Amino acid sequence: MKAYLHTLISDSLNRIDPNHPEVEIIIEKPRIPEHGDASTNVALIAAKRFNTAPRQLAESIVANLALDATMIDNVSIAGPGFINFKFSNYWLVHQLKNVLNHLESYGRSDSNKAKRIQVEFVSANPTGPLTVGHGRNAVLGDTIARLLEWTGASVQREYYFNDAGRQMRVLGESVLVRYQQLIGQNIELEEGFYEGEYIRDIAQNLLNEKGNTLAENEDLRFFTAAARDAMFEDIKTTLKRMHIHMDTFFNEHDLYEQGALDKVIQRLKQQDLVYEKDGATWFKTTQFGKEKDTVLIKSTGEPTYRLPDIAYHIDKLDRGYDLCIDIFGADHIATYPDVISALQALGYNTDRVQVMVYQFVTIVKEGQPFKMSTRKANFVTLDELMDEVGADVTRFFFLMRSPGTHLEFDIAQAKDASDKNPVFYLQYANARINSILRKANETYDFNLLNDSTLEALTHPAELDLIRMLLEFPEVIQKSAEALEPHRMITYLNELASSFTQFYHHCRIMGEEEKTALDRIQLLKATSAVLENGLHILGITAPRSM
Repeated sequence: MKAYLHTLISDSLNRIDPNHPEVEIIIEKPRIPEHGDASTNVALIAAKRFNTAPRQLAESIVANLALDATMIDNVSIAGPGFINFKFSNYWLVHQLKNVLNHLESYGRSDSNKAKRIQVEFVSANPTGPLTVGHGRNAVLGDTIARLLEWTGASVQREYYFNDAGRQMRVLGESVLVRYQQLIGQNIELEEGFYEGEYIRDIAQNLLNEKGNTLAENEDLRFFTAAARDAMFEDIKTTLKRMHIHMDTFFNEHDLYEQGALDKVIQRLKQQDLVYEKDGATWFKTTQFGKEKDTVLIKSTGEPTYRLPDIAYHIDKLDRGYDLCIDIFGADHIATYPDVISALQALGYNTDRVQVMVYQFVTIVKEGQPFKMSTRKANFVTLDELMDEVGADVTRFFFLMRSPGTHLEFDIAQAKDASDKNPVFYLQYANARINSILRKANETYDFNLLNDSTLEALTHPAELDLIRMLLEFPEVIQKSAEALEPHRMITYLNELASSFTQFYHHCRIMGEEEKTALDRIQLLKATSAVLENGLHILGITAPRSM
């Protein structure tokens, strides 16, 4: 419909003045439903170019519209010159037939067809279980990948991790000490070591498998490898429980072994963008607008995070993706621009890299913020959270706010299995629809549904519900473009609310067969859209509760 209205208005402007200047035509949904189904402010934007008052131009545009009465029922002018369109009932019903013809695939598009897109997310180092702090990253990344797949893209989900460096050494040392304690050695865990119960569990598993045979084994690499493997199995299990599958796991250590970091330094030197100072290697980020240059290699010889990040992004772009999406926490907001600057300097098209930065999560328990520390082990793991509220609620709560907004995860609210919990509101709506359909199937002949003309759908609540269904494809498209899955939740809440209005005003059981069958078709379409939307969010859509 938007394409039709755009052409309709453009043709009208051409009739007013065949030589008129270029005008941007924006079609939007009016904020006030009484104003119609679509609105444009083109008269306000173009008035000066046509040397006339906005409302006068709006009147001229309306007068010159070549309307199709089967599509547009009414056109009106509001305020200083807004033009509002009301869709015809005939067109709405015809579009509902399109929904019914697709159902499970309704909402899919090919706007990103043939595009190869990589989404890199989670990327937590294997030093402990995934915590609630990692959860928002995980759910955002997976849902963005799902949205992109619904727009036709081929999506690769990648997890980037580092199993080397000081953090991993400390992890190995922590397991070694716990193992030594379990076999009776008098040794204390040093300050700064990992104190979580999961460290003791890894040590206990080693004791169960190896007995005391490791008593004299102080090869830290063995204990580090054992801890890494145990943690990765735990991480993969947690992700699977959250309905998240990773296609690839990329190890940062591979970049070292391939000499990728040295290659980055050499290439930047060729561009005269690095220099040595105080024993460190510096990147001339002041040439890209920063106040200070940035250290790439410390005086100790250890690279900062930026250097392997640059090498990693080069590797990603060299793999030929049309777009690489990074899901980063707010702590990366000062670092990723340096990576982008380096890629630009080395000749890469950085339009192929898109960064989505999300704000952190605060866990609220018993009304109080709960601080988390992986080492001190006073954290809430994702598994513990899912034990409390389930995977569906966990995913939903991480998605229901804009990524750029700080998220307060209230465990008490999440545990509330009532309509106060927003995810249950959506699931109950779908379950109720399917309950109605099961009862209706006992009374009406569903074999006649294909003969339904849908002409009986004339009640305002029916037509409003159809209008909501027709918005679904555009919501998917805009959510994918903006990397904002929360838009899906806003839409699904509005759809469920529209169904509730329908439920209160429009009966099925006891109605004349033609009316009942048309309403059954409308409910089938509504259930399909609810289920498709929840699937995109990675949330189950039960048909009975």
